[in-house]
Amino acid sequence: MCAPATLQMRRRGRAVTDLVVALGLLLAIEGLLLACAPEFSRRMAAEILAAPGERLRLTGVVAAVVGVAIIWLCLG
Repeated sequence: MCAPATLQMRRRGRAVTDLVVALGLLLAIEGLLLACAPEFSRRMAAEILAAPGERLRLTGVVAAVVGVAIIWLCLG
């Protein structure tokens, strides 16, 4: 049986692994979007630049809340 400190280290290592996997997935999706639809990416970048700060802030908060909710639902 593992000592409590060892279990804590394993959990911490798992969290770091999950974070690295999430970042890799983010980069893969962003890369596919840029590679498959460069004009769409340009239009979206132009829209973001033209959008008011408050709208971007609200969009960011909503995206973060939805993301956390998805993670929470998946991991329970």
